[in-house]
Amino acid sequence: LEKKFSKKHVVFVANRTILDKNFRRKGLQVRPRSRTLTSVHESILEDVVGPTEIFGKRTRIGVDGSKLLKVILDPKDKDKENVENKLATFSAVYKKLTNKEATFVFPEA
Repeated sequence: LEKKFSKKHVVFVANRTILDKNFRRKGLQVRPRSRTLTSVHESILEDVVGPTEIFGKRTRIGVDGSKLLKVILDPKDKDKENVENKLATFSAVYKKLTNKEATFVFPEA
C-alpha cells in the first residue's frame, strides 16, 4: 500500500473494544482481560510498530507528573522497510489513538 500512496506511511491497527469498570450494565458476568484499557493500549502499541518487534519499554515520569512511554524497538529490524523513517509516524498514531505520549527508539549499540 505504501507504494500505491506515494511516500505516505501506512499503519494497520485492529478494532478493539474497551470495557469500563461497570461492565455489568452491559449484561456481562466477567470482563475479559483482553477488554481492559491497559490490555487494549498494549495491543495497539504492538499493532502500530508493525513489521518490527518491541524490545523493551520504559515509563519516564516528569517532574510535573507527565508520563512518557519510551519504546525500544528490536535493533535487528533497524535496516528493513525504512522503519527508521516511520518512528515519528508511530508516535503520532499512538498519541491519536490512546492519548498517551510515546517515543520510539532503537538501542544504541
